[in-house]
Amino acid sequence: MAIRFLTSGESHGEKLNAIIEGIPQGFELDFEFINSELSARQGGTGRGGRMQIEKDKIKINSGVRFSKTTASPIAIEIKNKDWQNWIYPMSVEKINFDEFDEKLKLEIIEKINEKKITKLRPAHADLAGVIKYDFDDIRYVLERSSARETTTRVAIGAIAQNILKYYNILFSSEVISIGECTDKKNFKTYIENHQKQGDSLGGIIKITIKNTPIGLGSFVHWDKRLDGKLAQAMMSIPAVKSVEIGLGKEYANHSGSKVHDEIYRDEEKFYHKTNNSGGIEGGMSNGEDIVITIAMKPIPTMKKALKSVEIKTHKKTQAHFERADNCAVKACGVVARNMAAIIILDLFLEKFGKDCKRDIDTAFLNYQKRINEI
Repeated sequence: MAIRFLTSGESHGEKLNAIIEGIPQGFELDFEFINSELSARQGGTGRGGRMQIEKDKIKINSGVRFSKTTASPIAIEIKNKDWQNWIYPMSVEKINFDEFDEKLKLEIIEKINEKKITKLRPAHADLAGVIKYDFDDIRYVLERSSARETTTRVAIGAIAQNILKYYNILFSSEVISIGECTDKKNFKTYIENHQKQGDSLGGIIKITIKNTPIGLGSFVHWDKRLDGKLAQAMMSIPAVKSVEIGLGKEYANHSGSKVHDEIYRDEEKFYHKTNNSGGIEGGMSNGEDIVITIAMKPIPTMKKALKSVEIKTHKKTQAHFERADNCAVKACGVVARNMAAIIILDLFLEKFGKDCKRDIDTAFLNYQKRINEI
């Protein structure tokens, strides 16, 4: 891999963090663009009250000087404004109990324990998480499994988009449907009606990547295939349940002569008149737009609570509910396009160089020249 990253932080922790390694020297970052992507992740009809509190902005603590990347690891943080309004068991580690007498200490711990969440939520990480890690409080699971974690991934993806813009590689996402509604003019009303009913919605999203050079990815090993990498990145997004490239599952409904993209050549380049393959053939980009379609399930935290079980007593109950979105499909599209950007940048740097912008520019221009001479 040319680049790698780690994220840390909880949904209601003090801040979200990430370290990105492998960004070359010499790229000027557009912080306004990066913050605009963070803002876009918070938008869309159906978002909950949390989005009214948080105004996400990136802070870079290393790896950038005078707005330009230095090739050192980039450390970023995004503060959670809402963290002080929440007390949960992890807060015990942040309290200096030396300041309190024993009685007050016990009272504080008792209040924290009263806030333990023990009602499992269907379609969440709750059941598997508490069993896997031996928790007696679902809060430990939901804080990290929350989609709030994608905030840092959007910031990283926005940095990737920023760099790829220098080579005219562009990313977009579009909501195709919300639930059973396919008329974009009616999306807002459709979402609001379900919100009144305490119900949630998912949808279909299309991600398009334009001007990707031919040959990103490879056919030589299973883990180097571009479509496989993109599919894994998409499926890592909370609530995404399927990924299609190009025509996707519709391929199965037609004969090969009807769907395979025929190849042509004009005076300048090779091209296809159709793009059913979605810009990827044999695990590599083929020069056409890369088209990814993903399906997001309805958000499982709902006022219209589902039947469940209490983890300690095993008694029947209704699932735990706390403040949540009822539709975040548009936001999911923002996350998806930025996850796609991370994958494309990784493979772009793998092909054209990892050290500095000047060398990458030269390699990219030489590659384009070679292609034009074929």
